[in-house]
Amino acid sequence: MPSVEEVAAQIVAREGGYVNDPDDPGGATNYGVTVGTMKSLGLDLNKDGRVDATDVKMLTRAQAQQIFVEHYFRRPRLAELPPAVQASVFDMYVNAGTNAVKILQRLVARMGFAATADGVIGPQTIAAAHDAAAAAPDHFADAYGIARRNYYYSLADQRPASRKYARSKAGGKGGWITRAEEFISPRYHLTEAEHRERTAKWA
Repeated sequence: MPSVEEVAAQIVAREGGYVNDPDDPGGATNYGVTVGTMKSLGLDLNKDGRVDATDVKMLTRAQAQQIFVEHYFRRPRLAELPPAVQASVFDMYVNAGTNAVKILQRLVARMGFAATADGVIGPQTIAAAHDAAAAAPDHFADAYGIARRNYYYSLADQRPASRKYARSKAGGKGGWITRAEEFISPRYHLTEAEHRERTAKWA
């Protein structure tokens, strides 16, 4: 199993470099770190008294990895979740914040274990997640990955501007979907036909 630092490096590689997409609510982003995150951490890299897109551009790959390990893995207590889902929840947390935890909480609640979808990893969520993982050891990681994929599709259903992240220009799987499926066993990947059917109602 890869270390948290190795997973963070994979996330940084997956996120890519600097972008400032007007359709992305996160705004200016570099290696997956948004300007909002940098403001909250006070990362004024050029020391001009404000944190803005210029500072985002200056962020290094190593700094991004350190931010992810500390603020997206250790502080939210992801290390206390079942090992089978840690990497996927970590990757999703970088991508969608506390929604990554809410997806897990809803999943374990549907499996019959006590959890409240509040996005906070506390004793109840940790216990419920471990109980759920023990109840379905061969399927828990896939179940989370599928729930995550469903979340992306649902988000794109509700927000047309986000559909380009779930569906490519050619109509195939977009970055969100392929990202989710990296953590799902191949047998549960959607076929291209299934993906196109799922997104057919989009304009």
